[in-house]
Amino acid sequence: MIYEMRTYHAMPGKIGAMVSRFKEHTDPIFTRHGFRVVGYWTEAIGDSTKFHYMLAWDDAAEMDQKWKSFGSDPDWVKVRAESERDGVLTAKIENRIWKPTAFSALQ
Repeated sequence: MIYEMRTYHAMPGKIGAMVSRFKEHTDPIFTRHGFRVVGYWTEAIGDSTKFHYMLAWDDAAEMDQKWKSFGSDPDWVKVRAESERDGVLTAKIENRIWKPTAFSALQ
């Protein structure tokens, strides 16, 4: 099992739109494509322009295949275009792939 931790830096004034897009559209599309979402977070203290989420994968091959499938999903393509009609929501994306230690609660 590996975990993908993604941090999206929202464009100024766009964090609300980004969170809404995930809640209303992206998460259901993730589910349809078999993504295993560990959780979604915003920062309670600190930088209020960041949106974080973690995904669980069996391995890198599964991760690559499902991201490709998601990226070409017609619903996602439409949602992304509509949600960015007034400008892009994301200024920067950070992506980290983690593997749990032998003593981690998440295996």
